[in-house]
Amino acid sequence: MTEITRRNLIGFGVTALSMAIATPSFAAALPKKRDLKLHNIHTGESFSETYWANGHYIPGAMAEIRHVLRDHRTNTQHAIDPALMDLLVSLRTRLQSQERFEVISGYRSQETNDMLCETTSGVARHSMHPQGKAIDIRLPGRDLRRLRDAALKLKHGGVGYYPDSEFVHVDTGPVRHW
Repeated sequence: MTEITRRNLIGFGVTALSMAIATPSFAAALPKKRDLKLHNIHTGESFSETYWANGHYIPGAMAEIRHVLRDHRTNTQHAIDPALMDLLVSLRTRLQSQERFEVISGYRSQETNDMLCETTSGVARHSMHPQGKAIDIRLPGRDLRRLRDAALKLKHGGVGYYPDSEFVHVDTGPVRHW
């Protein structure tokens, strides 16, 4: 494991070993080479490449993910939990899709989160978005309920279902759903 990868993982309070021990079925289902496709609907920017190979997260790819998932309101970036990207790969694999995830919200600054709490219903004051551990998504060609159900079956973090807003929230926090 490279020092940059170690720092990224340790910054989230986990190591590759603890991730595998904490979620053996989740970790075992991940491919040896992990590709991801993301499209930010607010900025029009996309990411479509390998972010994990040869046992390591690829620093340049993780930096690009951080950029694509930045807070589009403040243009600020934050480290994104690598386990969140792994969760998306597992979801796409479970749903047998090669489509790119449409990202409604990735990282949100605390300022943006506070503003949304005041102006929008359903936004958590103690959201995981400002920690880089949450993402709101949809997957073209897959029913939103099916996306939610697949996320629930993974039992790896929080899952929120927002059919009126047409997205599913997933995060790498405690297992829960709403």
